[in-house]
Amino acid sequence: MKKLYANYIESFIGLSKEIWHLSLVSLVNRAGTMVIPFLSLYLKNDLAFTINEISWILVFFGIGSVIGSWLGGKLTDIIGFYKVMVLSLFITGINFIALQYVSSFIGLCIGILITMSIADTFRPAVFVAIKAYSKPENQTRSVGLIRLAINAGMGIGPTLAGLIIVTKGYSLLFWIDGLTCIIAILLFYSLVKETSVKPSETRKTLVNFDKNAVYKDVTFWIHSVVCFLFGMAFFQLFTTIPLYYNQIFGLNEFKVGIILFINIAIIVVFEMPLLNFLEKQLIPITKHITSSLILLTLSFLVLYQNFWIGILIVSMVLMTLSEMLGFPYTNKFALKRAKEGIEGSYMAMYAISFSLAHIFSPKISLSIIDMYGYQVNWLVTAGYGLIGVILANWIHKRIKKENQ
Repeated sequence: MKKLYANYIESFIGLSKEIWHLSLVSLVNRAGTMVIPFLSLYLKNDLAFTINEISWILVFFGIGSVIGSWLGGKLTDIIGFYKVMVLSLFITGINFIALQYVSSFIGLCIGILITMSIADTFRPAVFVAIKAYSKPENQTRSVGLIRLAINAGMGIGPTLAGLIIVTKGYSLLFWIDGLTCIIAILLFYSLVKETSVKPSETRKTLVNFDKNAVYKDVTFWIHSVVCFLFGMAFFQLFTTIPLYYNQIFGLNEFKVGIILFINIAIIVVFEMPLLNFLEKQLIPITKHITSSLILLTLSFLVLYQNFWIGILIVSMVLMTLSEMLGFPYTNKFALKRAKEGIEGSYMAMYAISFSLAHIFSPKISLSIIDMYGYQVNWLVTAGYGLIGVILANWIHKRIKKENQ
């Protein structure tokens, strides 16, 4: 037991204070992110939208995410990640509060588009912040710590959200979402100091600098497709899976929140020690990415069985293991690949891959469910994972050739 405890503590040693502060900010922010996991249920049960209308609203969610990720990368390379993060969280907080007063289909499409366009400028900025505030050998664990904080917050959020929805309704969640964004950025501003060197200044010192290098990097493009496929499957955790729990197994929002909490609990307890262990094994990043896609594929294949409620737990555990490998190591690959001076552009492309999945995943999956049912959707989703496995192996071979 002492050895396990020592190994757990070791996984946190050596990380910078700025990374710890970023993690605290992420914890506060995500603890208040209560609406997002229940958005599809809110649109269906509270606002009485059809499955087709919900799918279109979620498409605008994804479009906003793409715009925000692209804009965040550009602004990060121009004014730096610090200002982008501050402005993004503050304005997003105001937008979340305002969203509760919008109930029309067109209004929600526009409102969610604007909100996500601002909110997701944060994503490339925080990725670059991780690179700025951590040593290269600690980047994977730095990502892991921030993910741990995010997941701990989201463990609190959905569980409390389910209870609040059942007792008080959805309105209170929007207030909590908005206010915690503002509180989080006030914490960030007071705890974390802005770096002195701006990306625009760094670029002036570089020889043969190519601002379009990211668009010429074929290996990184393939990696972006892998991330897109990963997102196409994984993001159903927040769209089709809660509906599946509700419609097929008759679980209410509180019980859905409990099952989602399994995902969070496993990550909070095991992800950092796992990453610390794996970093010592010197396994290629691409192998971890391949393993995560295999696990993700299996998590949807087991859902094809819809008679035993226990299969929901089996699927969630497999999906969580996939997530624990997939996000840290796709992120690490992007950080290592990013060229100095245009880190924002690389991390924007990384974020856009997942944002595009936000557009297509709900629309395609909900359309398949509407026409053919959930079981066909799970088979199609498993197909995304299988294609991702093939492409991840291709990246592995390309990297080996580059290093020869």
